[in-house]
Amino acid sequence: MALAVGHSDYGGLLKAGVKIFELQDGMLHSKSIVIDGVWSAVGSSNFDHRSILFNDEVDAIVLGRDTARQLEALFEKIADTLAKPVSLADWEDRPLTEKIREFYSSLLADML
Repeated sequence: MALAVGHSDYGGLLKAGVKIFELQDGMLHSKSIVIDGVWSAVGSSNFDHRSILFNDEVDAIVLGRDTARQLEALFEKIADTLAKPVSLADWEDRPLTEKIREFYSSLLADML
């Protein structure tokens, strides 16, 4: 069900211009982000209030272009070789059963 909760945010993210890639044969547990080519974060925290307030998670925040470039290169390698891009058109054309599952699971997002 957690996957459906995460998927429920895809539409807004894609419409805002966020690029989403789904790893095809595996899972990456770390969460990583690069902002403006200089601010990087890597860690185990989910980007939600529960992880921040209640879970014993660890994140590294790094300011610097070298680290940002290395992370961006890693993202590109994964996107090119192991992941499938999610387009807004494909997202909007997904099966109704997925849309229903995502809607109902998103109602539980604050409890997960």
